[in-house]
Amino acid sequence: MNLKTVSPSSSNSYSEARLQKPAYPAMRNDATKVVAPTVTVEQASQSPTPAKRVTVVASEKETEGLRYDPEAIAEYYQQRPLQVWGRFVGIVWPCVTFAANLWLDRQLGRIAKNQKRRAVQLREILTKLGPAYIKVGQALSTRPDLVPSLYLEELTNLQDQLPPFPNEVAYRFIEEELGAKPEEIYAELSPEPLAAASLGQVYKGKLKTGETVAVKVQRPDLTQRIALDLYIGRSLAAWAKKTFKRIRSDLVAILDEFGSRIFEELDYIQEGHNAERFEQLYGNVPDIYIPKIYWEYTQRRVLTMEWINGTKLTNLEAIEKQGIDARHLIEVGVQCSLRQLLEHGFFHADPHPGNLLASPDGKLVYLDFGMMSEVKPYQRYGLIEAVVHLVNRDFEGLARDYVNLEFLTPDTDLTPIIPAFAAVFNDALGASVAELNFKSITDQLSALMYEYPFSVPAYYALIIRSLVTLEGIAIQIDPNFKVLSKAYPYVAKRLLTDTSSELRTSLRDLLFKDGKFRWNRLENLLRNAGISQDYDLNQVLNQTVDFLFSERGEFIRKNLADEIVNGLDSLTRNSFQNFTYAFRERVGLGVNEKPVASETPQSLAHIKRIWQILQETPGFDPTQLLPLIPKLLVKPETQEMGQQVASGLAQRAVARLIREILVAEEPKSAQNNGHKQNSSTRLALPEPLGKRG
Repeated sequence: MNLKTVSPSSSNSYSEARLQKPAYPAMRNDATKVVAPTVTVEQASQSPTPAKRVTVVASEKETEGLRYDPEAIAEYYQQRPLQVWGRFVGIVWPCVTFAANLWLDRQLGRIAKNQKRRAVQLREILTKLGPAYIKVGQALSTRPDLVPSLYLEELTNLQDQLPPFPNEVAYRFIEEELGAKPEEIYAELSPEPLAAASLGQVYKGKLKTGETVAVKVQRPDLTQRIALDLYIGRSLAAWAKKTFKRIRSDLVAILDEFGSRIFEELDYIQEGHNAERFEQLYGNVPDIYIPKIYWEYTQRRVLTMEWINGTKLTNLEAIEKQGIDARHLIEVGVQCSLRQLLEHGFFHADPHPGNLLASPDGKLVYLDFGMMSEVKPYQRYGLIEAVVHLVNRDFEGLARDYVNLEFLTPDTDLTPIIPAFAAVFNDALGASVAELNFKSITDQLSALMYEYPFSVPAYYALIIRSLVTLEGIAIQIDPNFKVLSKAYPYVAKRLLTDTSSELRTSLRDLLFKDGKFRWNRLENLLRNAGISQDYDLNQVLNQTVDFLFSERGEFIRKNLADEIVNGLDSLTRNSFQNFTYAFRERVGLGVNEKPVASETPQSLAHIKRIWQILQETPGFDPTQLLPLIPKLLVKPETQEMGQQVASGLAQRAVARLIREILVAEEPKSAQNNGHKQNSSTRLALPEPLGKRG
């Protein structure tokens, strides 16, 4: 029997005879908001014989994937209250029982004795409750700072060691999706799954063309179970929002965001497209690797991808035996996550240890691209600005950022919030950027949520989940690892290299305050940016010149001209005083006290430090500055700056000359007339004509 191949762009891999009226409209075509044709899907039970047939609504285009439709789901389950209440009791009862057992352990003083037993019970409860709850356990399994070690050991099994479903069911799904039996498609297939996760299980196989592959097959009955859990959770969220007035966040929107992402996970065609897009955006990041997708052997419930021999990042002993630096891979992961969240906006929303591997050649391998999300451009820039304002303790700017990021409404009075930010974050920030800890920041922010009218936007929930999970993995490898301290060099690089108007405005606000240039901030930016990967200093210099001499850089040019005038004026004044003293002494004229050597002007001292920072930056070549000089000299803005500097120096010279001629020292006799006199100099004017003589 020949293998039937189906292109991922085919409109429908099912026959027309299987189209019928929907009994369960869970998904719809998002583009048109019109219910698409339905596809009957046989939902297999845990036995080889199908238990029932359920129909779902699929998108007209395979590439669009499954879509979460909360209204259709609600309409379906509102007609089935017994099914809903049965599931609700099935969720609440084991949770209440577990909580009661913990309470009894505490009362009877046997917490330590029963901890292992309770950890096993928690894992079993989450496993039985299904995919949504398993994902909660996966997130907890990465937080050694929150969860006791015995619980961590058990919850770690939720990452890829869940109970598998029968091979017969998996093989039937392969045949239904790919059009041929597994033995006709694959040259080899492992007799048992090598990993089983919340939504599917993975077999190791080999194609008849020789490539070793991972074959992921979806669990049965997923759509119906997940939809029911989302309906119950959404109903509870709406009830809580209505009942508890202190809850200002839109819990329903947050749950809908999670529902949209998890429904996308149910479509392996969508996951394959996500993997390829992820590879295009981040595959060029050093030490990042994304497996190849084999489209000829991929459909909605079956995914065939390149097999990767790798080790979980949290398996430190095995990684160290291979001579791989796990801490370096975590830093690689942080840098890649920053690009995901702040540069391209397409990010991996489920980075638990089962999805992050260390390859034998020391690369960080990303797996499982089902749960992905996006950050819009204005949100990316808002997050960067918030980090800048946070690090620099600009709490007024931070408050405005929270408005732009939709945590606060535009009409919110920020007056009481700004000092609240200062009180909270000054403690959390510690002495330096190196002290930044993402969990401490989020914990401190949570306290403010109850006091002020904050509302967590739906898009931010998955960002928090992703960063908290990533930091949890990092803490397991290095308890002192600080995600935000590793983020600031990247943010500094973006501020110096990004030409967007938003970040240029942020850079200006950072470097100037009350019309004064803050040299220490520039030094800090250059120092941190030099640490960042793929930092191109020559690009920074070229872009800086282009921006400085653009219309938007006029404000900076004016302030820089003032700084140059201050520095040159101080230098010329010191030089003139020293020259005058030396000349009068040489020709035998009377001299006053020798001028005290004044300190180098602060601006020049800063320039020297900046030059030193540039010299220490990898890739800096001073000879590449030479072509910039003629380019600058011919610009009319340069000539205008030169005129401003010359005019400023001339004005100061004239003012100093006037002071030397018209301002005299107070006569000594006035100091001995028995009255207390002002010791400052006074203006000596000619006497009126009528009083002369």
